Amino acid sequence: MTPQGRRPAALIAYVALTIGLLTLGSSSRLTADTSALPPGAMAPSARERMIARQVGALLEDNHYSQQRIDDAMSPRVMDKFLDGLDGQRSYFLASDIAEFQAYRLRFDDMIRTGDLEPAYAMFARYQQRNRERIRHALALLDQTPDFTLDETFEFDREKTSWPTTTGELDELWRKRVKNDAISLLLAGKTWDEAREVLRTRYDRVLKRADQVKPEEVFEVFLNSYARTFDPHSNYFSPRNSEEYKIQMSLNYEGIGASLQLIDDYVTIMNLIEGGPAAASGALSVNDRITAVGQGKQGPLTDVVGWRIDDVVQLIRGKGGTLVRLQILPVGAAPGSPERVLEFTRGKVTLEAQAARKELKTIKRGDIEYRVGVINVPGFYSDYDGQRAGDKNYRSTTRDVRRLIDELKEEKIDGLVIDLRGNGGGFLPEAQSLTGLFVDQGPVVQVQFSNGEREVLDDPDAGIAYDGPLVVVIDRFSASASEIFAGAIQDYRRGVVVGQRSFGKGTVQNLVPLSRWSARPVNGQLTVTIGKFYRVTGESTQHRGVEPDVELASPISLKDIGESSLDDALPWDRIDRAEFRALDTRLPSIAKLALEENARQSRDPDYRWLVDDIAAMNRLRDQRSISLNLDKRKAERTQLEANRLARENARRVARSESPLASIEDLDATKQPDVVLDQSAEVMVDMLKLSAPAKSAKPKTVTAKREAA
Repeated sequence: MTPQGRRPAALIAYVALTIGLLTLGSSSRLTADTSALPPGAMAPSARERMIARQVGALLEDNHYSQQRIDDAMSPRVMDKFLDGLDGQRSYFLASDIAEFQAYRLRFDDMIRTGDLEPAYAMFARYQQRNRERIRHALALLDQTPDFTLDETFEFDREKTSWPTTTGELDELWRKRVKNDAISLLLAGKTWDEAREVLRTRYDRVLKRADQVKPEEVFEVFLNSYARTFDPHSNYFSPRNSEEYKIQMSLNYEGIGASLQLIDDYVTIMNLIEGGPAAASGALSVNDRITAVGQGKQGPLTDVVGWRIDDVVQLIRGKGGTLVRLQILPVGAAPGSPERVLEFTRGKVTLEAQAARKELKTIKRGDIEYRVGVINVPGFYSDYDGQRAGDKNYRSTTRDVRRLIDELKEEKIDGLVIDLRGNGGGFLPEAQSLTGLFVDQGPVVQVQFSNGEREVLDDPDAGIAYDGPLVVVIDRFSASASEIFAGAIQDYRRGVVVGQRSFGKGTVQNLVPLSRWSARPVNGQLTVTIGKFYRVTGESTQHRGVEPDVELASPISLKDIGESSLDDALPWDRIDRAEFRALDTRLPSIAKLALEENARQSRDPDYRWLVDDIAAMNRLRDQRSISLNLDKRKAERTQLEANRLARENARRVARSESPLASIEDLDATKQPDVVLDQSAEVMVDMLKLSAPAKSAKPKTVTAKREAA
């Protein structure tokens, strides 16, 4: 439904428009306490002082939470800033942190006055410690480590105390360098080769420390404020604003991934639907890139410690060419087995991210059931084509409607909509896609910071499919995916299976900070300005959508999702909307769950998946790792042997020939167990109930509840 009449300015955020900009008079007085800065340190520019005040005012005036940047928030902002500089507590000394306490109640004043010198002084101290640590690491390479000692390296230090002495830091870095060396030795290098790789790596880190630009410090500084409001509010520097614009327009040639530098590792932050990386299914959010190679045979270039700009340039290239990435998987300890993945660079296109279908046939006794599957990787729409009057413009809803018609021709008995990995997209598409299965009514509610609410309806009368429906979600299903899955669940139109979804129930607005320039010369800000609510009044924020029938997933609920993010907005509820639930004669959810549980216990593929996940979780739970080379080799050999044994147990149970080696396993396509089980749940639905061919609505009386 197109909003009518006056609406909150923030409402237009999700139709790709922006709110008005705050401007500061040129006569605004900016003072500067330069005494906080050590000699030779970087200092904020007059423009950055102005932008800081602008961002602070925008966050206070527009953010959904309506928080104030005051003395209560100031310590939290400072902690965020410290985490941005030294999240693993490997550079600063406890004495540095004690010295910084004098600034603990000044971060609220800084962003109001533009006197940013204390933050820049903290960064100058970080730079000093960084140079000291890297020089120490380089000096350690002059001696061969003793790889026979029984000692461990604690690689996850987020919850540890700050080192109290230089000697404690030296010991930490001795172990860190030794672990870096072991990682290379396990990859087949000699000590002399590993030493040269590390020397080059550390020299590069040292050089990068001298190349840091003031805008990079400023970006970390402003994000300390934005992310204290919530994890989806962000400040982008002018350079990163251009990068964001390129990615959102999908107009570049590369692999289609957003990257961020975290603790010297270039880390995957997002996979852009339609890009080679997302299409491959081999990369995950928070995977770390350790090396990049060109073509099939080009040498792998170690990129640990590189500037992110330089790594991006290595990965991007002419469409059709091959790039290889060496990956340390998410959650894996440094030195764990790495994978080398190949990607053919290409333009991220609407066609590549389009919905697609397949047909599964499942036998139960003498009966063969035909289950249609439509994978929906994102909620997209060719807005320009629609505006230009193109009758054949592409969108999620139009593509899914066409695929449904094709599957009907193939005489399907039921339909599965696969939303795994679907991080959302264009909100109106979530509304209209719901309308393919629900005949009119509200789909989602939106509440803004000023208390105003919108009820967004299915825009079109009629439905495209009235048969049995299963929706598959996982932890990476977010935002618009959660709106669709929640609506299907609330209307009792179908059964939701899989894993609890991400829990992103917030609306962001993109605010350019340059009023008269076509280019974002002052950067830009994304601000959370609203929250999504289901028609029942419950928020999808933080809790996500709970599946009716749970299936195993390798994605960690603890490490991934809104509930894993600091300062995420809480779950809550508002008044429910008046909607008409459907009498689709869904079978008992409890019976479906019992059927699925029984099948899981006897299905060899499912047992293989559960065992694989258990092994993965044991690795994720590690916080330290052995620095004894022989033990590490034995651990790696055992991991590979266990992995091969799990696969062969699965194959034997299926009366298939076992594999001889781990190399054979790496070349073998693994089953999509979750999708297979989702289709089995559909067959259970068909057997447990006679699906209604036309959904007869019944009115649900609106019940008023306290927000």
